[in-house]
Amino acid sequence: MAVSDNTRGLILAMLSSLFIGTSFILKKKGLQRAAAAGTRAGVGGYTYLLEPLWWAGMITMIVGEVSNFVAYIYAPAVLVTPLGALSIIVSAVLAHFMLKERLRKMGILGCVSCIVGSVVIVIHAPQEHTPSSVQEVWILATQPAFLIYVAATLSIVLVLMLHFEPLYGQTNVLIYLGICSLMGALTVVSIKAIGIAIKLSLEGINQFGYPQTWFFLSVAVVCVITQLNYLNKALDTFNAAIVSPIYYVMFTTLTIIASVIMFKDWSGQNASSITSEICGFITVLSGTVILHMTREEEPATSTGSVTWYDGDHSKGLEEAHFITLNNSDYFR
Repeated sequence: MAVSDNTRGLILAMLSSLFIGTSFILKKKGLQRAAAAGTRAGVGGYTYLLEPLWWAGMITMIVGEVSNFVAYIYAPAVLVTPLGALSIIVSAVLAHFMLKERLRKMGILGCVSCIVGSVVIVIHAPQEHTPSSVQEVWILATQPAFLIYVAATLSIVLVLMLHFEPLYGQTNVLIYLGICSLMGALTVVSIKAIGIAIKLSLEGINQFGYPQTWFFLSVAVVCVITQLNYLNKALDTFNAAIVSPIYYVMFTTLTIIASVIMFKDWSGQNASSITSEICGFITVLSGTVILHMTREEEPATSTGSVTWYDGDHSKGLEEAHFITLNNSDYFR
């Protein structure tokens, strides 16, 4: 019995979500082990590169992304993209059991809101025109509207890196994930161009003789490295059950915006479809706010305690002879 292309795409997309959701947890565990042995990634350390568990998560994520990439070959985006939300559920459930990061009821509601909103956006998103050559992609990439978008994206990324990261990077999850998602949207359009080049080359129309192909490849490499660096910082600093949904929401949203600008997807849509997409965005933002509220409600981690003791509880502080420090941070 032959398997249809849509079925193949569906299976690959589900496997992709499983791998990507699991990779968040493996990388988080690796970052925790690395932090215990050296400088945390959240403050500029790179000891995680020596941690096998982090590399296991990295390989798992790559397998997931490759599966997702191949899924788009067999099935339409309307079928594949919403299934990316399954990675949120996978990472949240695994974080609850493996990382002991409690997912509260409001957190579950936030996750559901993010998923519903993202699904609404994707369902009503128009089918984009698939370019037939790298040259056609280059024409789309150099149109004024998209050049303005790229300039704005890079400007925001630089402001986040140079100004907001030193001030709020350790307290606001949107800083790291904002950089990661903005660069991720540029990664997607670059990867799409590379995919087109590979597909056409395999069909006998060589695209690697054009400089545009290598330009897109260079952009993809730079964006991926930046994206992964800040994703590591976010995972090392914040709760994985919070990072995964917000990253999914921001990445999906910015990717759709980039696609709409570059491929002019909304030009053929009616008002009803556009309104539905806007409602999806509002639902996504609501879910993000709920997730932030859940994080704020979590009890703060104890910073340690100081105990004065000399065997006589009746004596004052100035008469005590022994001190017990229950947290090494007091020596810093």
